[in-house]
Amino acid sequence: MGINEVRHALAWCIGINYALLLTWVGVFFYAHDGLYRLHTRWFKLSPETFDVLNYAGIAIYKLGIILFNLVPWAALYISS
Repeated sequence: MGINEVRHALAWCIGINYALLLTWVGVFFYAHDGLYRLHTRWFKLSPETFDVLNYAGIAIYKLGIILFNLVPWAALYISS
């Protein structure tokens, strides 16, 4: 597998992961109450705890995309 194929695969990974991230943010923003009711069936959570867990999850996922997809893609793009 050459550098161009890896760069192309990383570009697809970036696109797919950002689409998932935006879907998560959209569902969290627009269906917050329904999502909260769904999760409180399984776990005892206050609304504040639910919000913090989702925001932290979104932040960690975004950092993962940047560290594991965007930075290697940029390094390959700059080096070639």
